[in-house]
Amino acid sequence: MTATIEPVDTDANETDPQSLANGAVGPALLAIERALNSDADGWTAAHQLVRRATSRPVDAGSHAGLYYGAPAILFMLNAATVDGRDRYTAARQSLTHHVRRLVRDRLATANSRLRHNQPPTFAEYDLFHGLTGAGALLLHHLPAADELGDLLTYVVRLTEPRVDDGQPLPGWWVDHDPDPLLPTPGGHANLGMAHGAAGLLALLALATRAGRQVDGQTEAIERLCTWYDHWRQETSGQAWWPQWLTRDQLRTGRPAQEGPGRPSWCYGAPGIARALQLAAIATNQPARQAAAEAVLAACLTSPQLDRLTEPGICHGLAGLYATAYRAAADANTSDIAARLPVPAERLAHHHLGIDGFLTGRTGQLLAMTTARTGAPPRTRWDTCLLIT
Repeated sequence: MTATIEPVDTDANETDPQSLANGAVGPALLAIERALNSDADGWTAAHQLVRRATSRPVDAGSHAGLYYGAPAILFMLNAATVDGRDRYTAARQSLTHHVRRLVRDRLATANSRLRHNQPPTFAEYDLFHGLTGAGALLLHHLPAADELGDLLTYVVRLTEPRVDDGQPLPGWWVDHDPDPLLPTPGGHANLGMAHGAAGLLALLALATRAGRQVDGQTEAIERLCTWYDHWRQETSGQAWWPQWLTRDQLRTGRPAQEGPGRPSWCYGAPGIARALQLAAIATNQPARQAAAEAVLAACLTSPQLDRLTEPGICHGLAGLYATAYRAAADANTSDIAARLPVPAERLAHHHLGIDGFLTGRTGQLLAMTTARTGAPPRTRWDTCLLIT
């Protein structure tokens, strides 16, 4: 297979074949996972879906990220080589060149913005579209790359506080809303894994565990952990964190959110707790690790578990299960592992009619494969969630 590269800007569309979120990349990952777990016959379906995902010129424009375009396609193709077989060699080499160039260009833009003390956007730094997602890809597939070191240095800088109009703000503060339907006048600081500080923390912690470290990395991890300690809330014995904070909430020290939200990977306690667990392991802090694991274990039982009414990855049972499965493997007690059967059973009884990795049946089926086999994903598809 030869991937045609299009290193120009086009309009990124989440339903485009080269989208991981809702396009053909997710089904191809599922097919590759199944092929690796079965026999050679499964590769016929996998190759067909890979061809579908690369049916258009691969977008390597400035908006491409882990969930769209060249990085997403490279992530998919790399998943097909974890068994030691050298598949799609020419395409992977070509895409690697373009992804490294893309990361360098985006870092140059981000560092220029930092020099001018301007706020970032989700598109600059988050897991789906930005440099955090690129970091997840580099960490697992190009861990020795100079670009990864430069990217980690950028993330360290992003954790440093900045001052705007006399008010101290976290470095990842954005001036835009978290969602068009959820306005935050004046901007917000996001706490979630998908778009916020948990993604930054998880990336730094995973890099530390992998032996990849830059100046200030340990201090940045501690800075983020302290921030989460400060904003940790508790309701009826259940620990949780607000999804985001506005300027007024930062001033008063009180979130507007009145109680825990659903225990989702993207914004909820599970993603944040996994990031804190990874950070505690990376910096050898047993007490912090135990606290994070207790939060995650509580998400796996009622009433928290009952808040999840969808089976998908982003804010449903599949994301919770995948997160808890990885956390259980690292945990110092069996509490999380002992509670995994209940969400696994609920996951198996949901029937999704829509396609898609993040919110559709592709992600559900990937998580169910892990639950059924009892083994970590062969493709390591869940590295795109920053939980491993």
